[in-house]
Amino acid sequence: MAKSKRKIGTKANTEADRKSANAQRGSESAGRPVSASRTQMVEVVLPQDANPIGNILGGRVMHLMDIAAAIAAHRHSHSYVVTASVDYVDFRNPIRVGELILLKSSVNRVFNTSMEVGVKIFSENTLTGEHKHTTSAYVTFVAIDANRQPQAVPPLILETEEDRRRWREAGERRAIRMAHRAKKKTSEFEAYGNR
Repeated sequence: MAKSKRKIGTKANTEADRKSANAQRGSESAGRPVSASRTQMVEVVLPQDANPIGNILGGRVMHLMDIAAAIAAHRHSHSYVVTASVDYVDFRNPIRVGELILLKSSVNRVFNTSMEVGVKIFSENTLTGEHKHTTSAYVTFVAIDANRQPQAVPPLILETEEDRRRWREAGERRAIRMAHRAKKKTSEFEAYGNR
Protein backbone atom coordinates (compact mmCIF):
# COMPACT_ATOMS: atom_id res chain seq x y z
CA MET A 1 0.00 0.00 0.00
CA ALA A 2 1.45 3.36 -1.02
CA LYS A 3 1.72 6.02 1.66
CA SER A 4 0.51 9.54 1.05
CA LYS A 5 3.32 12.10 0.80
CA ARG A 6 1.12 15.02 1.80
CA LYS A 7 1.99 16.72 5.06
CA ILE A 8 -0.75 16.66 7.64
CA GLY A 9 -2.09 20.09 8.54
CA THR A 10 -0.94 21.90 5.40
CA LYS A 11 -3.33 24.18 3.57
CA ALA A 12 -3.15 21.97 0.48
CA ASN A 13 -4.07 18.93 2.56
CA THR A 14 -7.05 20.71 4.12
CA GLU A 15 -8.32 21.92 0.73
CA ALA A 16 -7.80 18.46 -0.80
CA ASP A 17 -9.68 16.86 2.08
CA ARG A 18 -12.57 19.28 1.65
CA LYS A 19 -12.69 18.66 -2.09
CA SER A 20 -12.62 14.91 -1.46
CA ALA A 21 -15.44 15.18 1.07
CA ASN A 22 -17.47 17.26 -1.38
CA ALA A 23 -16.83 14.73 -4.15
CA GLN A 24 -18.01 11.94 -1.87
CA ARG A 25 -21.25 13.84 -1.36
CA GLY A 26 -21.86 13.45 -5.10
CA SER A 27 -25.46 14.27 -5.92
CA GLU A 28 -25.85 16.09 -2.62
CA SER A 29 -24.57 19.25 -4.33
CA ALA A 30 -27.74 19.14 -6.43
CA GLY A 31 -29.69 19.56 -3.21
CA ARG A 32 -32.18 17.68 -1.09
CA PRO A 33 -35.97 17.99 -0.98
CA VAL A 34 -37.70 19.44 2.07
CA SER A 35 -39.40 16.07 2.61
CA ALA A 36 -36.00 14.44 3.27
CA SER A 37 -35.58 16.53 6.43
CA ARG A 38 -39.08 16.20 7.86
CA THR A 39 -39.00 14.79 11.36
CA GLN A 40 -41.65 13.83 13.87
CA MET A 41 -41.02 12.97 17.52
CA VAL A 42 -43.57 11.82 20.09
CA GLU A 43 -43.18 11.52 23.86
CA VAL A 44 -45.56 11.14 26.75
CA VAL A 45 -45.52 13.95 29.35
CA LEU A 46 -44.56 12.43 32.71
CA PRO A 47 -44.76 14.00 36.18
CA GLN A 48 -41.01 14.73 36.29
CA ASP A 49 -41.48 16.88 33.14
CA ALA A 50 -44.16 19.05 34.78
CA ASN A 51 -44.56 22.09 37.00
CA PRO A 52 -46.68 21.98 40.22
CA ILE A 53 -49.94 22.52 38.30
CA GLY A 54 -49.37 19.57 35.98
CA ASN A 55 -48.23 21.33 32.78
CA ILE A 56 -45.01 20.43 30.98
CA LEU A 57 -42.13 22.76 31.84
CA GLY A 58 -41.26 25.29 29.13
CA GLY A 59 -37.60 24.31 29.40
CA ARG A 60 -38.48 20.68 28.69
CA VAL A 61 -40.46 21.76 25.61
CA MET A 62 -37.47 23.82 24.42
CA HIS A 63 -35.11 20.88 24.98
CA LEU A 64 -37.28 18.55 22.89
CA MET A 65 -37.76 21.30 20.28
CA ASP A 66 -33.99 21.68 19.88
CA ILE A 67 -33.59 17.92 19.43
CA ALA A 68 -36.38 17.67 16.82
CA ALA A 69 -34.97 20.66 14.94
CA ALA A 70 -31.41 19.29 15.07
CA ILE A 71 -32.55 15.96 13.62
CA ALA A 72 -34.10 17.77 10.63
CA ALA A 73 -30.89 19.78 10.17
CA HIS A 74 -28.75 16.61 10.37
CA ARG A 75 -30.98 14.86 7.83
CA HIS A 76 -30.64 17.71 5.36
CA SER A 77 -26.94 18.50 5.78
CA HIS A 78 -25.58 15.01 6.54
CA SER A 79 -23.17 16.72 8.92
CA TYR A 80 -22.78 17.76 12.51
CA VAL A 81 -24.84 20.83 13.36
CA VAL A 82 -24.81 23.37 16.18
CA THR A 83 -27.68 25.58 17.30
CA ALA A 84 -26.90 29.19 16.40
CA SER A 85 -30.13 30.96 17.37
CA VAL A 86 -33.79 30.64 18.17
CA ASP A 87 -35.93 33.45 16.78
CA TYR A 88 -38.71 33.03 19.28
CA VAL A 89 -40.67 30.41 21.12
CA ASP A 90 -44.41 30.94 21.17
CA PHE A 91 -46.32 28.99 23.85
CA ARG A 92 -50.02 28.92 22.90
CA ASN A 93 -51.58 26.12 24.97
CA PRO A 94 -50.36 23.99 27.89
CA ILE A 95 -49.56 20.29 27.60
CA ARG A 96 -50.75 18.29 30.59
CA VAL A 97 -49.20 15.29 32.33
CA GLY A 98 -50.39 12.13 30.57
CA GLU A 99 -50.82 13.82 27.17
CA LEU A 100 -48.52 13.20 24.23
CA ILE A 101 -46.21 15.90 22.93
CA LEU A 102 -45.80 15.74 19.13
CA LEU A 103 -42.94 17.70 17.57
CA LYS A 104 -42.81 18.26 13.80
CA SER A 105 -39.80 19.87 12.16
CA SER A 106 -38.35 20.48 8.71
CA VAL A 107 -35.79 22.72 7.03
CA ASN A 108 -37.37 25.96 5.80
CA ARG A 109 -34.39 27.49 4.01
CA VAL A 110 -30.68 26.93 3.49
CA PHE A 111 -28.20 29.78 3.36
CA ASN A 112 -24.48 29.05 2.96
CA THR A 113 -23.39 27.16 6.06
CA SER A 114 -26.60 27.69 8.00
CA MET A 115 -30.21 26.60 7.73
CA GLU A 116 -33.47 27.61 9.36
CA VAL A 117 -35.64 24.82 10.76
CA GLY A 118 -39.28 25.34 11.66
CA VAL A 119 -40.75 23.42 14.58
CA LYS A 120 -44.45 23.03 15.38
CA ILE A 121 -45.49 21.30 18.57
CA PHE A 122 -48.87 19.76 19.36
CA SER A 123 -50.47 18.08 22.34
CA GLU A 124 -52.56 14.95 21.92
CA ASN A 125 -55.09 13.87 24.49
CA THR A 126 -54.67 10.10 24.64
CA LEU A 127 -58.30 9.56 25.72
CA THR A 128 -60.06 11.75 23.15
CA GLY A 129 -57.45 11.96 20.37
CA GLU A 130 -57.81 15.77 20.35
CA HIS A 131 -54.78 17.68 19.02
CA LYS A 132 -53.90 21.27 19.98
CA HIS A 133 -51.19 23.43 18.48
CA THR A 134 -49.16 24.40 21.55
CA THR A 135 -45.83 25.86 20.46
CA SER A 136 -43.96 27.19 17.41
CA ALA A 137 -40.33 28.15 16.92
CA TYR A 138 -37.68 28.86 14.27
CA VAL A 139 -34.20 27.53 14.99
CA THR A 140 -31.03 28.34 13.01
CA PHE A 141 -28.28 25.74 12.80
CA VAL A 142 -24.75 25.91 11.38
CA ALA A 143 -23.34 22.79 9.72
CA ILE A 144 -19.83 21.91 10.83
CA ASP A 145 -17.24 19.42 9.66
CA ALA A 146 -15.18 16.97 11.72
CA ASN A 147 -12.78 19.82 12.58
CA ARG A 148 -15.69 21.89 13.93
CA GLN A 149 -15.44 24.39 11.11
CA PRO A 150 -18.53 25.69 9.26
CA GLN A 151 -19.20 23.84 6.03
CA ALA A 152 -21.51 24.43 3.07
CA VAL A 153 -25.02 23.00 3.24
CA PRO A 154 -26.64 21.35 0.19
CA PRO A 155 -29.35 23.46 -1.46
CA LEU A 156 -32.99 22.92 -0.54
CA ILE A 157 -35.36 21.58 -3.20
CA LEU A 158 -38.82 23.07 -2.77
CA GLU A 159 -41.59 20.59 -3.56
CA THR A 160 -44.86 22.32 -2.65
CA GLU A 161 -46.42 25.77 -2.46
CA GLU A 162 -46.19 25.48 1.33
CA ASP A 163 -42.41 24.85 0.99
CA ARG A 164 -42.10 27.96 -1.18
CA ARG A 165 -44.06 30.10 1.31
CA ARG A 166 -41.92 28.91 4.21
CA TRP A 167 -38.76 29.53 2.13
CA ARG A 168 -39.83 33.15 1.41
CA GLU A 169 -40.76 33.82 5.04
CA ALA A 170 -37.43 32.37 6.24
CA GLY A 171 -35.62 34.89 4.04
CA GLU A 172 -37.61 37.72 5.62
CA ARG A 173 -36.79 36.47 9.12
CA ARG A 174 -33.09 36.24 8.23
CA ALA A 175 -33.10 39.86 7.03
CA ILE A 176 -34.58 40.90 10.38
CA ARG A 177 -31.98 38.83 12.28
CA MET A 178 -29.13 40.39 10.30
CA ALA A 179 -30.48 43.93 10.83
CA HIS A 180 -30.88 43.25 14.56
CA ARG A 181 -27.34 41.85 14.76
CA ALA A 182 -25.90 44.93 12.98
CA LYS A 183 -27.87 47.27 15.26
CA LYS A 184 -26.66 45.39 18.34
CA LYS A 185 -23.02 45.66 17.22
CA THR A 186 -23.44 49.41 16.64
CA SER A 187 -25.03 49.86 20.08
CA GLU A 188 -22.27 47.87 21.76
CA PHE A 189 -19.60 49.93 20.00
CA GLU A 190 -21.25 53.18 21.06
CA ALA A 191 -21.56 51.97 24.64
CA TYR A 192 -18.06 50.53 25.00
CA GLY A 193 -16.05 51.86 22.05
CA ASN A 194 -15.10 55.21 23.53
CA ARG A 195 -13.55 53.90 26.75
